Amino acid sequence: MTRRSSIDSYRKTRVDHASETAEDYVEAIDELIEQEGQCRVTTLARRLGISHVTVSRTLSRLASEDLVETEPYRPIVLTDKGHALAAWARQRHELVLNFLKALGVPENVAIPDAEGMEHHCSPKTLSAMKRFLKETRS
Repeated sequence: MTRRSSIDSYRKTRVDHASETAEDYVEAIDELIEQEGQCRVTTLARRLGISHVTVSRTLSRLASEDLVETEPYRPIVLTDKGHALAAWARQRHELVLNFLKALGVPENVAIPDAEGMEHHCSPKTLSAMKRFLKETRS
């Protein structure tokens, strides 16, 4: 690996980490709304295994990015932009998970691995995974 490609790789990882939290939050919010009809700060905090204070701070950032709408003591609402990001994150997660399982990775290992890997796969890698899955199912 050349020094330049190494620098670019680290830069990509930092950018991926920055968007990882937003993607995890909107995906969890979307799932909770689907399962329970609404999403509240305390429920989201339990789902993510973090404090409600941390959730509140992150929701403020997500609101400034137009991903959620939130008011004190009211359910969290995803904006259209938030819904789109949640759908994309869920689709990407399922693709990575199915790819790992197709390789023979046990589900109990593939689930947490996919959660970490999904945020760092390039569009080219995701396309290759999708092609692989299509070919193995044919």
